[in-house]
Amino acid sequence: MELLGERIILNLKSRFFDIISTEYHQLQYDAILEDMLVTIKQLMHAEEVTLYHYDERNQQLVVEASTNSEVKRNFVAIHFSYEDHQEMRLYRRPFQFHAFNHYDLLIPLRNNERIQSYLVLKKEGQLFSQLTEQVLEKLSVECGLFLQKAQKLTKLFVEEKRYKQLFRVTEKVHSTMNMKSVLGEIIDSLQAVYPTFTYFLFLSQDHKGYEGLPIKEFNYTSKNKEIMQSYVTGTIQFEVSITERKSILYAPLKGKQGVYGVLQVTSPNTLVFPKNEVEFITVLANTAGGAIENAQLYEQSKRLIADLQLINETSHHLNSNLRLTETMFYMSKQIVKSLAAEEVGFIQFSSAETQNDVQQGSTSFFFTDEAKPYIKYVKERLLKEKESLFIGDLKLSSETTQLSTYKSAMAVPMSQSNVLNGFVLVLHHDPYAFSFDTYKLFLSLIHHSTLAFTNTLLREKLEKLVVTDHLTKLYSRMYLDEQIQKSMQLDEGATFILIDIDNFKVINDTYGHQIGDEVIIQVSKIIHSNIRGTDIGARWGGEELAIYLPKVQIETGVKIAERLVQRVRESTNPTVTISCGVTCWKSEVQDNYQDLFKRADNALYLAKKTGKNKVVRQDS
Repeated sequence: MELLGERIILNLKSRFFDIISTEYHQLQYDAILEDMLVTIKQLMHAEEVTLYHYDERNQQLVVEASTNSEVKRNFVAIHFSYEDHQEMRLYRRPFQFHAFNHYDLLIPLRNNERIQSYLVLKKEGQLFSQLTEQVLEKLSVECGLFLQKAQKLTKLFVEEKRYKQLFRVTEKVHSTMNMKSVLGEIIDSLQAVYPTFTYFLFLSQDHKGYEGLPIKEFNYTSKNKEIMQSYVTGTIQFEVSITERKSILYAPLKGKQGVYGVLQVTSPNTLVFPKNEVEFITVLANTAGGAIENAQLYEQSKRLIADLQLINETSHHLNSNLRLTETMFYMSKQIVKSLAAEEVGFIQFSSAETQNDVQQGSTSFFFTDEAKPYIKYVKERLLKEKESLFIGDLKLSSETTQLSTYKSAMAVPMSQSNVLNGFVLVLHHDPYAFSFDTYKLFLSLIHHSTLAFTNTLLREKLEKLVVTDHLTKLYSRMYLDEQIQKSMQLDEGATFILIDIDNFKVINDTYGHQIGDEVIIQVSKIIHSNIRGTDIGARWGGEELAIYLPKVQIETGVKIAERLVQRVRESTNPTVTISCGVTCWKSEVQDNYQDLFKRADNALYLAKKTGKNKVVRQDS
């Protein structure tokens, strides 16, 4: 019998060695257990061999493997008290416990003197009765050692696979600077290694554009203290949900310069997060944090380069002697394109307390009544706070809950010599549509542009002063002469009106020269309000004024002159009248600058000679 037992043990060790050295099952623990039980069944001539694992925490017996497929398929974990477990010995007879009472042999398997598993056999012949206690003890020892080695080997194999996966992930995420690719690779790796776990990435930065990934915005007011603790301290935190029977790990996504979020990993059906998984997830989270940091630094450097190029290009363009309107249109286009703004307004103060002028180049919204509350609100805050505004959820009044169509707003004052001349306002319908980086770029653009705006404005004011009559604010005669000569070279025709204030000497003699000047000013304002922006109103000399109407036929010019005669008669104080001489030129008729003036002067002379307060027409 001793020889038989020794031969069984020797064959068992040899077969166990073959199982470990064979790689066809890729060292999967379940496959190794099945091979182990089949080997024992063959050597022991058993009908069935089953391995039970003792779950000490739950005091349960669980089937780990069996040569009888029905056993594992139908077995339900059963209660097995700790006292029963402690009293277990080597039995050669059926154990009087309902879980084992239909087996013929039970062999406890130890790990460091503690019984962790039970090997139970159902006999097929008489071999069991022929084995001595010593042989069964050796069988127990060899099977226990084999299980320990199998567990260690499979653990090493799994760890090797995981770290190969980690190496592959590290290599891949550090080879790309695309944030979505980095985050997607992290999630894919977790799903490959832990298919039963669930994951979420809580990012402290903008998480838009990552659709399809389990990503949430990091909420700084979150009541989840574990996630906040992990983010603030940069350490692993754990949470246990007894009611849902799950444990949660929070791993910070750390880089060299800070923490960029938190990885949440949920392990189901366990109240203690597996220790052997913590290290791997920690390393993976650190890898993710480093990759996120690199990707963000790369994106930041690209953005800074693009911003500098934009500022340089804009500054160069603005200093190329553009007209003010051209400057505003160019800046509006740049702001809409670079800042993704929906509306851009350039507001200039006509008076610090009253009027606001919306400059050409602003988007159409700012020329509507709907824009006035926004302009008023921003102006009041700028005058009060003297600082740029960056608003993510705009309410037009702090005292009421007045709703605004546009939720996001940025405003930068335009100042010269510490005097606030106006501001630039950009708007967007969505709340928090502008990032802080966008705000900083906006500040830089406007600060670099303000000097160009001011210089252009001053240059155009100076140009206007040169060509403008000081008293009437109409154009000077020199400017009128230049524009008529240009028009006669380029246009196909135009109408010219020469105007004289009737009995002006009587006004001066009766009321004085100051009132006389006031009368000239009143008549000039009426002229200015009754002509187009393309028409030219000018002071001809003394009380004589003139109007040049490019591309206007003489019939229309006569109607305009008649309207002016009526308006002056009805609106002036003291009441005065005017006389008008109207003429025209056409490209098909040989004509010149001097003859045009001469005809208008003759028509004016005839109007004054025949009763005044009238319009006389003289064609070419």
